[in-house]
Amino acid sequence: MRDTDVKLVALLRANAREPTASLARKLGLARSTVQERIARLERDGVIKGYTVRLAEEGASTLRAVVMISTDPKQADRVAVELKKMPEVRSLAALSGSYDLIAMIETETPARIDALLDRIGRAPGVARTVSSIILSEKFSR
Repeated sequence: MRDTDVKLVALLRANAREPTASLARKLGLARSTVQERIARLERDGVIKGYTVRLAEEGASTLRAVVMISTDPKQADRVAVELKKMPEVRSLAALSGSYDLIAMIETETPARIDALLDRIGRAPGVARTVSSIILSEKFSR
């Protein structure tokens, strides 16, 4: 990616709904050039999609990070099982003491407790350690 593309992606991360004309002014480019760059970044798979970020204040969502150790060579099986759980928002492979890290979201402490039990019982899961997220300091 060119330096301009990096700046464009940073602006889109801050506000993916910012008008193309405004992005163009901030980048010192023509509106049509910015539209073409966005289209190319989408086509090349650099930009995979757009999403909605909900406000933390007043939100009725509890989030937690779950570190997961799997039985040897079972990470793929665990990933398949966790993908079936809609409360598991993301899953990433890790190096080190744990094999996977999951970001989970539920509405109540009881539901987060039940989900953590369900994850712990998933075939291939050897051990989990979880931490509830109290507040988000920043997000990009």
